[in-house]
Amino acid sequence: MTSPAPRTTPALPARTEVAVVGAGPTGLALAVTLAEAGVDFVLLDRQADIPRTSRAGVVHARTLEVLQELGCAAELVERGLPVGRFTVRDGRRTLLHADFGGLPTAYPYALMAPQYETEDVLRARLRALGGEIHRPYEVTGVVQDPDGVTLTTADGRTLRAAYAVGADGMHSVVREAAGIGFTGGSYPESFVLADVVMDRAPGRDEVSLTFGAEGLTVVAPLPGDRYRVVATVADAPAEVGLPLVQDLLDRRMPGRARVRELVWSSRFRVHHRVADRYRAGRLLLAGDAAHVHSPAGGQGMNTGIQDGHALGRVLADGRDLDAYEARRRPVAQRVVAFTDRMTTLATVRHPLLRATRNTFLPLLGRLPRFRTRLATELAELNYR
Repeated sequence: MTSPAPRTTPALPARTEVAVVGAGPTGLALAVTLAEAGVDFVLLDRQADIPRTSRAGVVHARTLEVLQELGCAAELVERGLPVGRFTVRDGRRTLLHADFGGLPTAYPYALMAPQYETEDVLRARLRALGGEIHRPYEVTGVVQDPDGVTLTTADGRTLRAAYAVGADGMHSVVREAAGIGFTGGSYPESFVLADVVMDRAPGRDEVSLTFGAEGLTVVAPLPGDRYRVVATVADAPAEVGLPLVQDLLDRRMPGRARVRELVWSSRFRVHHRVADRYRAGRLLLAGDAAHVHSPAGGQGMNTGIQDGHALGRVLADGRDLDAYEARRRPVAQRVVAFTDRMTTLATVRHPLLRATRNTFLPLLGRLPRFRTRLATELAELNYR
């Protein structure tokens, strides 16, 4: 994928009300919320070019509701692929389904869309509201005092703000400056992520989570003729090529997929952590700066967009900023716990424990209340 030429942006101003560090989905959602409310802000990003890698691939119902409030949902739905259910398997055996069709929302599905599409729609909405992204500005210093925050960039420029928000990912400069701990741990396995063109059964109407002795494998359709593959491996190589992806699918989903083209791939390690606080004085956190977790369920970007919207409303309304943490940190703790349980369940290797899991999950899957609860949790509709 080629990156479009970066847009020319105005020079960095000297002062603003809210400085937002990081122009990913979280920072964009926050900026759009502030722009709609007429709050002065500066959105900074260290990258010169707009990323075109796929990364997150699913937008859940609650996030679509938030995007509707921001005037973005219709365009994204037009670009995406609605999928009605998640299916959990062990090899060829189906263990249970989570169906979204009956959920109480205007978006009773999981929308499959590469992250760059979500970001494109948010950026277009921000421009329509008169907002811009200031790039490339790498924030290297953040110092607060009783009256405000001073941010310093790598090229020596400074920006004075009433508040600064870290939407700058797991290695957040803002979180470090705030002295906020990031409690949790890491998974021993690494993850392979690939977007591919392939022939696959049963098709493009579901997201498949396949459990197995070797680990978790997620296969999800994307718009066009592509699929997203995410798989845990003991130690992924630096270069993830087509033969490796095909071998993973052959061993974990035998006879069910033939990869014809590798579009994009990556490897990464996953942590499960939540910031000890979401606020330290005039410094606030959102998105991956505040929480990271397993990709099982595809909830990372979704939780971050919801963070950005919630924080933007608190800042715009001038309410008690502690209300943001009180509302959103328990959500992150719940998402981290939920995805950790899913990952642990998926990666069970002891034969007796696997047999127990494979006996009880189908029994639970027969209970309508359990299926609805699982779908609601995945869709994040509990977090309204």
